[in-house]
Amino acid sequence: MPKKETKKEDQSQLVAILAYITIIGWIAALVINSSNKSDFGSFHIRQALLIFIVWFVLWFIPVIGWLLNIVVLVFWIMGLVYAIQKKKTLVPLFGTYAQDWFKAL
Repeated sequence: MPKKETKKEDQSQLVAILAYITIIGWIAALVINSSNKSDFGSFHIRQALLIFIVWFVLWFIPVIGWLLNIVVLVFWIMGLVYAIQKKKTLVPLFGTYAQDWFKAL
Protein backbone atom coordinates (compact mmCIF):
# COMPACT_ATOMS: atom_id res chain seq x y z
CA MET A 1 0.00 0.00 0.00
CA PRO A 2 2.78 2.56 0.67
CA LYS A 3 3.89 2.39 -2.98
CA LYS A 4 0.47 3.55 -4.16
CA GLU A 5 0.57 6.52 -1.77
CA THR A 6 4.07 7.41 -2.95
CA LYS A 7 2.93 7.30 -6.58
CA LYS A 8 0.03 9.65 -5.76
CA GLU A 9 2.39 12.01 -3.92
CA ASP A 10 4.79 11.97 -6.87
CA GLN A 11 1.93 12.75 -9.26
CA SER A 12 0.70 15.61 -7.08
CA GLN A 13 4.22 17.03 -6.93
CA LEU A 14 4.53 16.72 -10.72
CA VAL A 15 1.22 18.57 -11.10
CA ALA A 16 2.41 21.29 -8.72
CA ILE A 17 5.69 21.78 -10.58
CA LEU A 18 4.05 21.68 -14.02
CA ALA A 19 1.60 24.38 -12.94
CA TYR A 20 4.44 26.92 -12.78
CA ILE A 21 6.10 25.95 -16.08
CA THR A 22 4.39 28.27 -18.61
CA ILE A 23 0.69 28.44 -19.29
CA ILE A 24 0.92 25.21 -21.32
CA GLY A 25 2.35 23.45 -18.28
CA TRP A 26 -0.45 24.91 -16.20
CA ILE A 27 -3.05 23.51 -18.60
CA ALA A 28 -1.33 20.10 -18.53
CA ALA A 29 -1.28 20.20 -14.72
CA LEU A 30 -4.99 21.05 -14.67
CA VAL A 31 -5.81 18.12 -16.97
CA ILE A 32 -3.67 15.67 -14.97
CA ASN A 33 -5.11 16.91 -11.68
CA SER A 34 -8.70 16.68 -12.92
CA SER A 35 -8.41 12.93 -13.42
CA ASN A 36 -6.91 12.29 -9.98
CA LYS A 37 -7.41 15.37 -7.78
CA SER A 38 -4.92 16.08 -5.05
CA ASP A 39 -5.06 18.89 -2.53
CA PHE A 40 -1.37 19.68 -3.04
CA GLY A 41 -1.68 19.87 -6.83
CA SER A 42 -4.82 22.00 -6.66
CA PHE A 43 -3.16 24.37 -4.18
CA HIS A 44 -0.29 25.10 -6.57
CA ILE A 45 -2.54 25.22 -9.65
CA ARG A 46 -4.54 28.02 -7.99
CA GLN A 47 -1.42 29.96 -7.02
CA ALA A 48 0.21 29.60 -10.44
CA LEU A 49 -2.97 30.79 -12.15
CA LEU A 50 -3.10 34.02 -10.17
CA ILE A 51 0.63 34.59 -10.73
CA PHE A 52 0.10 34.24 -14.50
CA ILE A 53 -2.92 36.56 -14.44
CA VAL A 54 -1.09 39.26 -12.45
CA TRP A 55 1.95 38.97 -14.71
CA PHE A 56 -0.24 39.31 -17.82
CA VAL A 57 -2.11 42.37 -16.52
CA LEU A 58 1.08 44.11 -15.35
CA TRP A 59 2.73 43.48 -18.71
CA PHE A 60 0.35 46.03 -20.30
CA ILE A 61 1.17 48.80 -17.81
CA PRO A 62 4.26 50.62 -19.11
CA VAL A 63 7.31 51.00 -16.86
CA ILE A 64 5.65 50.58 -13.44
CA GLY A 65 3.95 47.34 -14.47
CA TRP A 66 7.15 46.05 -16.00
CA LEU A 67 9.05 46.82 -12.80
CA LEU A 68 6.36 45.16 -10.69
CA ASN A 69 6.67 42.09 -12.88
CA ILE A 70 10.11 41.61 -11.31
CA VAL A 71 8.29 41.10 -8.00
CA VAL A 72 5.88 38.68 -9.70
CA LEU A 73 8.89 36.80 -11.09
CA VAL A 74 10.21 36.41 -7.53
CA PHE A 75 6.79 35.09 -6.42
CA TRP A 76 6.77 32.67 -9.37
CA ILE A 77 10.21 31.37 -8.36
CA MET A 78 9.05 31.05 -4.75
CA GLY A 79 5.98 29.06 -5.80
CA LEU A 80 8.06 26.76 -7.99
CA VAL A 81 10.57 26.17 -5.19
CA TYR A 82 7.73 25.43 -2.75
CA ALA A 83 6.32 22.89 -5.21
CA ILE A 84 9.72 21.24 -5.62
CA GLN A 85 10.13 21.10 -1.84
CA LYS A 86 6.62 19.63 -1.42
CA LYS A 87 5.45 22.60 0.66
CA LYS A 88 1.99 24.15 0.71
CA THR A 89 3.18 27.67 1.42
CA LEU A 90 1.31 30.73 0.17
CA VAL A 91 3.21 33.22 -1.96
CA PRO A 92 3.24 36.72 -0.46
CA LEU A 93 0.55 39.31 -1.21
CA PHE A 94 -1.87 37.27 -3.30
CA GLY A 95 -1.50 33.62 -2.32
CA THR A 96 -4.54 33.76 -0.05
CA TYR A 97 -6.59 35.42 -2.79
CA ALA A 98 -5.69 32.62 -5.21
CA GLN A 99 -6.94 30.01 -2.76
CA ASP A 100 -10.21 31.91 -2.18
CA TRP A 101 -10.97 32.97 -5.75
CA PHE A 102 -10.16 29.70 -7.50
CA LYS A 103 -11.63 27.15 -5.08
CA ALA A 104 -13.23 25.25 -7.94
CA LEU A 105 -9.86 24.23 -9.37
